[in-house]
Amino acid sequence: MTIHKFFALPLTCLLATLSFSLQAQNTAELWLTKADRSVLFSKQDVTLKFSTEKNNQPTILVNDKEVFQPIDGFGYSLTGGSAQHIINMSAQARAALLKELFATDGNNIGVSYIRLSIGASDLNEKVFSYSDLPEGQTDLEQAKFDLGLDKQDVIPVMKEILAINPKIKILGSPWSPPLWMKTTYDARGGMLKPEYYDAYAKYFVRYVQEMKKEGITIDAVTVQNEPLHPGNNPSLLMPAPEQATFVKNNLGPAFEKSGIKTKIIIYDHNADRPDYPITILDDAKAAKYIDGSAFHLYGGKIEALTDVHNAHPDKNIYFSEQMVVERPGSTAINITGPVKRLIIGATRNWSRNVLEWNLAADSENKPFTDRGGCPSCQGAVTIDKDQVSRNLAYYSVAHASKFVRPGSVRIASTEFQDLSNVAFKTPDGKRVLIIANTGKETATFNISFNGKMLATSLDKGAVGTYIW
Repeated sequence: MTIHKFFALPLTCLLATLSFSLQAQNTAELWLTKADRSVLFSKQDVTLKFSTEKNNQPTILVNDKEVFQPIDGFGYSLTGGSAQHIINMSAQARAALLKELFATDGNNIGVSYIRLSIGASDLNEKVFSYSDLPEGQTDLEQAKFDLGLDKQDVIPVMKEILAINPKIKILGSPWSPPLWMKTTYDARGGMLKPEYYDAYAKYFVRYVQEMKKEGITIDAVTVQNEPLHPGNNPSLLMPAPEQATFVKNNLGPAFEKSGIKTKIIIYDHNADRPDYPITILDDAKAAKYIDGSAFHLYGGKIEALTDVHNAHPDKNIYFSEQMVVERPGSTAINITGPVKRLIIGATRNWSRNVLEWNLAADSENKPFTDRGGCPSCQGAVTIDKDQVSRNLAYYSVAHASKFVRPGSVRIASTEFQDLSNVAFKTPDGKRVLIIANTGKETATFNISFNGKMLATSLDKGAVGTYIW
């Protein structure tokens, strides 16, 4: 606004603008979930004010002068099974659900990051790749590559999602190469034959290119989902030395030759083996092609992500999967569990994103593959035809995804044992503080920012997101 236009404003309009600005700086809004389910991710009709008044309660100091990693987003895996349930809804019900999940206005939760399986995952109805051939046949140049079954559900659902949020980040992860590339002609287990490293690199290239033709830009790929877990169906054993060799000699050069800017992310497995990504990143010839490392938390401690960051601070950290489950019909919701472990834990340990597993299933957690699929993998939403119910994963991600938009940065905040928290500054200049009360009683405390304090409280087992 130029100076002459500023003074041309009517006095009442100018005063209203200044009043609104001051109010925005001195008040906060609260979105709350309580353990007893009496409040489930709901904006509270309360006035929370920052003031210069002091008290003796514990104080979380938020400091936006101390900045850590940028944030890419929060979300879920859109598995083939998820997409199958969503595409089978009526057009009206599907549109309403996708808006609720991916838009940011009103009570919509603003999911901003999605993970896709490259080929089938264990939450598909059946196993497939994009290059299924009879045993003994090969296709080294990927001339027969076809996105196949994904055209029936994953791709049309992704197109509807992109219509709502064209900037959503998309990560692709393979569970298994085509069977003809493996040491055993079986989707489960086995290893990638060295003579097919080049062919598999071309498979990745074709995936990125063919999805782009569908209007779907793949921001990043992981080299292999859970490379140390060959018991899943599908799956592949890929120890660190093999992954390093594949990246530096095949996948990295293939992306470079094809002009593909899609990021390459290694590991994509549990936090109990930080040595896996570190040893690969120690190889400078491999590291030059690698953007960072991805983690799950079915084993190990979330602090291992910081170990990898400290070993290679020039590389990014991502959190790509964690199953979050609650008992159907439970009278309580353990919202502090996943919020403390994942939303707060991963971002406090340098992760640029948090993805939970998975977006949608039915009441029996179907579909899943036989001989190694996951019968206990509950969706963030449960879909029964056009009826939708929301589960623990939905609410835990919502507390971050709606407010901590891509381009936000993590900022410093005081950590307390029973008031686990993490703070962010958003692209539009707001501060977001997510707090989980993991203690055994209601916690009364302060939030301090820029010399002023806000007095507030959270029931035991509650999660609050404060925005100002």
